[in-house]
Amino acid sequence: MFAGAASKPATEEVVKAFEKKTGVKVNVTFGGSGFVLSQMTLAKKGDIYFPGSSDYMEIAKKRGDIIQETEKYVAYLVPAINVQKGNPKGIKSLADLSRPGVRVAIANPEGVCVGLYAVEIIERNLNSAQKTAFLKNLVNFTESCEKTATAVSLKTVDAVIGWRVFQYWDPERIETIPLKRHEIIRVGYIPIAVSKFTSNRVLAQKFIDFVLSENGKKIFRHYNYFMSPEEAQSWIGQKKPIGGEYEVPKNWIKR
Repeated sequence: MFAGAASKPATEEVVKAFEKKTGVKVNVTFGGSGFVLSQMTLAKKGDIYFPGSSDYMEIAKKRGDIIQETEKYVAYLVPAINVQKGNPKGIKSLADLSRPGVRVAIANPEGVCVGLYAVEIIERNLNSAQKTAFLKNLVNFTESCEKTATAVSLKTVDAVIGWRVFQYWDPERIETIPLKRHEIIRVGYIPIAVSKFTSNRVLAQKFIDFVLSENGKKIFRHYNYFMSPEEAQSWIGQKKPIGGEYEVPKNWIKR
């Protein structure tokens, strides 16, 4: 399975439960959703593609890399600002990430789903001067969702534009500052599908069915993922588009 790291904590537990139930070994490659898609297509191997957002699943569908009728939605994600526990820099808003002396990271938008969302939010909500100041504060393009959250945990940055769920990956060291309602462009979802390169479609489908079973959903709920669009929109306090695609402006690529 090639999986985006946006689901890593829950997926690792689901894999263990599936292995225990079936005796089947599941090998998972985690990383940025775009990067693992490239790995899968170059190797022409892999039974399941499990990215962290609709953006990369749409790319996989257009390229014919997955069996479209097998696609299912597993969980839902809302972008947010993640800061060090206690919020020592007093960050309260997106604009605060442009303040002098604030160290910020976002995921690499060229291959990581949460990086796409971060750029989309910045482009839609910050003015030219704020964007210039934000870029001066940007100290890292992380390689996956996991590494984006870890940047806060290890205090290498003061804040990231990540997922609200990051707080529950490391509650002792990460705190979530919600974005303002109007700043959130869309709700993300985590899709899963059988790869066209599968050598065992039946077994791949069996794993997907397990992820979507009550046991699988229970694990994702344990890690505080939203399990429906309604849950995500209730947390935001406003209806937002679900999924979709965003094309990153060229000036953000390979900075």
